[in-house]
Amino acid sequence: MQVELLGARVDGIRLEQAVERVAGFVGSRQSCWIITLNPELLYRAWSERDLLNLINRADLVTADGVGIVWACRMAGRPVPERVTGIDLMLRLSARAAKEGWRVFLLGAAPGVAGEAASRLKRLYPGLVVAGTHHGYFSPAEEPSVVELVRQARPDLLFVALGAPKQEYWIARNRAALGAAVAVGVGGSFDVVAGRIRRAPFWIQRLRLEWLFRLLKEPARWRRMLVLPLFAWLVLKKYKLRI
Repeated sequence: MQVELLGARVDGIRLEQAVERVAGFVGSRQSCWIITLNPELLYRAWSERDLLNLINRADLVTADGVGIVWACRMAGRPVPERVTGIDLMLRLSARAAKEGWRVFLLGAAPGVAGEAASRLKRLYPGLVVAGTHHGYFSPAEEPSVVELVRQARPDLLFVALGAPKQEYWIARNRAALGAAVAVGVGGSFDVVAGRIRRAPFWIQRLRLEWLFRLLKEPARWRRMLVLPLFAWLVLKKYKLRI
């Protein structure tokens, strides 16, 4: 099921359904691209037509976070649940370990991708990590990074460059990456590596993960200002009809 939210296509699927879709992508050996859409990215895309068009070119767009789930409900187009970048990354890594898929981790600060890869291999014995690379490379170094990924022949490429940088990077290079299924996962490497603590499950259930992250990372307060702006935009468009 696909829904339209503020001009962007969102796939209304559950986490396990998303994993099965990715399994189909891997089996097809085609270059595919997945966006985990959060309110911050969609709010920016509302005023940046190029970014909105880019989102709509992706092969799969999941509702990353309760903000998108809430907005879809306000728009009268509910989706069944949120499918976050980190949850999708973890579930796909588990599937990759069983299927023998090769994974590559690209992004975050130097050393973080390697730490995250080591943690994933401990969590999912048998996981094949085809390679890792940090996200602090210059535009001039980009071709060599793309070539590194291509030679590693990953089935799954997790890209943690932050949104929308990671989306633009994947869109720009997907053809050269070969058969990789590329997934933008934001700050997931830092969480998996243990650099940043994720909210306990009970806080997630209360839909207060955003508040937990703000308390842990006060420097995020400027980014958090987008949330009320996004909520007002949704209410104005779908409830007030203005």
